[in-house]
Amino acid sequence: MSVDEASPPLAKRLWIYQAERFPLAKTAPLIAVFSVASISVSAHLAGRPLPGFWAFAVAFAVTMILFFEMRACDEVKDAEDDRRFRPERPVPRGLVTLRLIVGLGIAGFFATLLIAAAYAPSLVWPLALVQAWLALMTVEFFAPDWLRDRPFLYLVSHMAIMPLIDLFLTACEWLPAAGSPPPGLWIFLALSFVNGCVIEIGRKLYAKENERPGVETYSALMGPKRAAALWAACVALSFCLLLATGFAVGAPLLVGVIGAVALGLPLVSAARYAKAPTPKRQKTMDAVSGVWVLVCYATAGFAPFLSGAAA
Repeated sequence: MSVDEASPPLAKRLWIYQAERFPLAKTAPLIAVFSVASISVSAHLAGRPLPGFWAFAVAFAVTMILFFEMRACDEVKDAEDDRRFRPERPVPRGLVTLRLIVGLGIAGFFATLLIAAAYAPSLVWPLALVQAWLALMTVEFFAPDWLRDRPFLYLVSHMAIMPLIDLFLTACEWLPAAGSPPPGLWIFLALSFVNGCVIEIGRKLYAKENERPGVETYSALMGPKRAAALWAACVALSFCLLLATGFAVGAPLLVGVIGAVALGLPLVSAARYAKAPTPKRQKTMDAVSGVWVLVCYATAGFAPFLSGAAA
């Protein structure tokens, strides 16, 4: 541990940790839109008014904690690889200890249960599904080597947590109101799964000079052109599911127009990266992944209100 990083108080070291591994400025807005959109879509699918403030507050708070738990679990399962191949990360370089991050993750686990149960005890069940899947992800489904040798199955198994989180988010609306999911909810859950793939693949499209041993990327696995094509295909599928969601919530025209306009940015970015995978375009692909997902959820969640106002 360096003297510079050993001397600051814990609060400052945790602030540095979040900036590097769990950036709140980037994560919080995306989760806020994700949470609001999920509750909005659920209500519109069922033809119900939106629930009160606490449904949104619980959804946001629990999801923020869940995403931190996911980061803590990543620190556990990647600890050896980080020590060998990514020593600059906060845990292997000694900024914070793995024990501390795991302890915060465990505290977060109990916090999510308390928050969900305080709002609606029945919410503990969809939350338990998320927590159980996260636990399985942490131990790589008890087959780490077998799973890592099959990167696309690895992707599917880990991104399956996204529709489970979305099931919890939408349950903040439909469980207290009706006790069962509204018709058509599966389309929005499928959108969450595909958007998870967009984020995951997009952050693992590297410039050639940034590839290094022990760091698994889709650009190294498939080559930049094929990896960019895979990412673009996921974006296109995401658009199709967004459009289907638009039909389900009664705002197909507005959702289609916004989605079609926004689609240009990721497709152009993918083409540019495939042609020349530079460090700048690597960062662009990561950023555009987040922007596309943000646009998807904002459009799905808010278009029904705009469409209704226009009508």
